[in-house]
Amino acid sequence: MPVEEDHDVVVVDVEKIENSNEETEQQEEASDGMEKKQLSSKILRRNDSLEMKSQRFSATHAAKGPSLSLILQLRFKNNDDILGVLSLILYTITLIPLIKYVLVVLKANDNGDGGTFALYSLICRYAKVGLIPNQQVEDADVSNYQLQLPNNRQKRASKLKSALEKSHFMKLFLLFATMLGTSMVIGDGVLTPCISVLSAVGGIKQAATNINNDVVVLISVAILVCLFMAQRFGTDKVGYTFAPIICIWFAFIAAIGLYNFIKYDPSIIKAVNPKYIVDYFIRNKKDAWISLGGVVLAITGTEALFADVGHFTVRSVQISMCSVTYPALILAYVGQASFLRKHNDLVSDTFYKSIPGKLYWPMFVIAVMAAIIASQAMISGTFSIIQQSLSLGCFPRVRIVHTSSKHEGQVYIPEINYILMIACIAITVGFKTTTKIGNAYGIAVVFVMTLTSAFLVLIMIMIWKTHILLIISYVLIIGSVEVVYLSSVLYKFDQGGYLPLAFAAVLMFIMYVWNNVYRRKYYYELDHKISAEKVKEIACNTSLCRLPGLAMFYSELVQGVPPIFKHYVANVPALHSLLIFVSIKSLPISKVPTEERFLFRHVHPKELNVFRCVVRYGYTDVRNEEEPFEKLLVERLKQFIVDEFWKSQNGDDQEEEEKVQEEIEKEIESVEKASQDGVVHLIGENEIVACKGANIGKRILIDYAYNFLKKNLRQSEKLFDIPHKRMVKVGMTYEL
Repeated sequence: MPVEEDHDVVVVDVEKIENSNEETEQQEEASDGMEKKQLSSKILRRNDSLEMKSQRFSATHAAKGPSLSLILQLRFKNNDDILGVLSLILYTITLIPLIKYVLVVLKANDNGDGGTFALYSLICRYAKVGLIPNQQVEDADVSNYQLQLPNNRQKRASKLKSALEKSHFMKLFLLFATMLGTSMVIGDGVLTPCISVLSAVGGIKQAATNINNDVVVLISVAILVCLFMAQRFGTDKVGYTFAPIICIWFAFIAAIGLYNFIKYDPSIIKAVNPKYIVDYFIRNKKDAWISLGGVVLAITGTEALFADVGHFTVRSVQISMCSVTYPALILAYVGQASFLRKHNDLVSDTFYKSIPGKLYWPMFVIAVMAAIIASQAMISGTFSIIQQSLSLGCFPRVRIVHTSSKHEGQVYIPEINYILMIACIAITVGFKTTTKIGNAYGIAVVFVMTLTSAFLVLIMIMIWKTHILLIISYVLIIGSVEVVYLSSVLYKFDQGGYLPLAFAAVLMFIMYVWNNVYRRKYYYELDHKISAEKVKEIACNTSLCRLPGLAMFYSELVQGVPPIFKHYVANVPALHSLLIFVSIKSLPISKVPTEERFLFRHVHPKELNVFRCVVRYGYTDVRNEEEPFEKLLVERLKQFIVDEFWKSQNGDDQEEEEKVQEEIEKEIESVEKASQDGVVHLIGENEIVACKGANIGKRILIDYAYNFLKKNLRQSEKLFDIPHKRMVKVGMTYEL
């Protein structure tokens, strides 16, 4: 049984590693290059286990190919290079996934949710760095909004907060960095399924000589289609299906690693001494630095662990990583390095050659399944991140489906699922191999890690108010390591690393277009809002016919009545007996309790029966609840009326209490009657165009890019399940 065939099957990112060497050198040393390719692939598989563990145990720590094989592609000049490589991998896994993410970054979750937008939302809650002026004093009253802040080290935090709030550039920069990090992770969600599945299936053609590369591609496409079709069933159901596989995977790699460590070279434990890293760089110099791109492959998917924490809990991620994943990976790497110390000639076949006899084929099958699970991990993370960006106005409207009634945060997005599937199929069919796709795959990963560290430093200073020495230590140790890794992976940009960056660029453009016009629309409505006096004048106009029923005018404007109301009255001289101006608002928080979601205000005089209502959502809240939105709003309105009347009461006079009670009953009766007479939802169907005299850039941005996105995505009424029979669209042109 040819080892080359087998190892390719299980490898998730084999070809990305083999490309890390210069193509000219590969041509000159064909046989040597083949050995290195095989080695990279086998170790790569192991690291895929890191990525698979996420889906099963904690969140989605989809880590890919280990770097030991990649580094050894350099043809070790000394047997101690194995010690140097192993030491690099051990300290990388310990420093980044374990210490940074599991022990530090996960504590920066936003009420259980993680990812770049979660960090951004924490900063927005503490400092006024949002670009849309929809903040309200009442927002701080939401229970989940408050941050537990220590009282010491306030001066440094206040200075940084003030600097961010006063600088428009810094506000834009933070938003841009958030979009960039989000785009990188989403791009990773496209590439991971392609690389994982294609690499794993690729070994079939060598195990069965009658299968060519086209058949491998077809099988890979079929697996990808099945994987994406299964997403509608939800993370918990998919996770339960994969759980036994992951358990077996970790048990196998840990047991085999321990067996090899004891049998071949227990002295490999010396790799815990970082001296061997220094020696490795002294011997290999630039080649050692380039090989760091392979080390990164051992931790790819770590950011997905943080992004997917909402699918699990912080504690479950920490326990599974510390007690299962981390020990299993360490044993796997140590075991293979121990085997290599005694079998230098098997450098290209280490993974399978180190497997005891009859375990060979079971490991092969499990590794293939693990590659599929790795893809699932990143897909789930992509859904979570898009949900967050959508709620904060940074992504076009898509439908969010919550797939679990027991576990919050588990979502499925049909449109994104199909787009990801098409993109994965296109890449798989177009490239056929993972050579260029995976060559500089770590670029997106390290980029996101670096951005996360930057955001985390801001949180340490402003929110946690961490001691300055600890902050400096974090920057000097973890920050400097990530910068070195980033420099290494960028070295391979022209060898295929541009692919994840190309995805990120497209996503960045979409997010920028949507957010830019979203902000322009808000400012337009703010500048043209209708004053309270004008609303009173319109409502008191005797020429208007008052119809029985309840009318809801929808808008995102928080600070007043949108201009579309005046436009509606000018064309339809009739108003319902009860008017509610509903403003939909997203808070920089993951969840808003239902009892705190609705914020009502009376538009005076009260006799007009006109209310303003701000409906506040967190970025993981469901916006199409099973209970009809209008029913919930009416119930909260009646509660508001009761509370408002009793707050206005002075004294304990019994007659006055009876009078207030009668007024309350009368007011609630009028609300119920209006609701029974019929509810009409009035939604603005705004035409967004660039204003006259706008430059060509603005015209392209608004007239073409934004309107193209708007016409091809969901309308607002679909997000709230508003019945079409009771919906009225009011057209108006916004010249931005």
